Amino acid sequence: MSQIAPSLFITGTDTGVGKTVCTAALARALREMGHEVGVMKPIQTGVRRTQEGWEPGDAEYLTHVSGVNDPMDLVCPVRLEAPLAPSVAAELEGTTVDLARVLAAYHELRTRHAGVLVEGAGGIAVPIQGDYGMADLARKMELPVLIVARPALGTINHTVLTVRYAQSAGLTVLGVIVAGMPLNPGLAEQTSPAAIEQLTGVPVLGRLPYDDKINTDRCDPGASVDWMRASGTAQRVLDQMNILANALSK
Repeated sequence: MSQIAPSLFITGTDTGVGKTVCTAALARALREMGHEVGVMKPIQTGVRRTQEGWEPGDAEYLTHVSGVNDPMDLVCPVRLEAPLAPSVAAELEGTTVDLARVLAAYHELRTRHAGVLVEGAGGIAVPIQGDYGMADLARKMELPVLIVARPALGTINHTVLTVRYAQSAGLTVLGVIVAGMPLNPGLAEQTSPAAIEQLTGVPVLGRLPYDDKINTDRCDPGASVDWMRASGTAQRVLDQMNILANALSK
């Protein structure tokens, strides 16, 4: 079975769960494995504008860690200052998110790369414009979803709800990565991944360990890239993509 370069929409059970770190590490690992993938952060909020332009943010981390050198206008076509949901941040600035610009940038990236990893903002139900949200964007891009979840108590509920919401929106959920796993996990961290798999039927593809060397401001991925390959997580993502591709071809 030949492997394809994946195109994915990466979302989270909440904001700050580790989507950017996982997206960048997965992109870099896949590129090192010979798969030519690009990265995209279509909409980024909470980015400060200065006289020199926008301050660096998640999009810069993605490109730096992954080793992709596409123009930032393609990688991150929409930036907003308020650290809020895109629709709310845009309204405060007296504007709306330009969905046509987002989709045009995505399609351009698809012509430049065999696959594109698209990182959403916040969770899958976050609004972008009116009642149009992240799930609608993923569906418009025709992408399966990879969910990044926390390891702590409560993650079962958050992850099951995210999976169910995505599926109800007509999206295929490829799997889950648990990010920030403690070096000495408690009972909740140890048992939650199996419970998530049992309740959703969706595989937990990896458990990224907590790493205090990871710093998105300094574009330091710590050991996340090495872990993504050595743990087999990147390979499991590829395997799931190929299972999906084979199912769709029948």
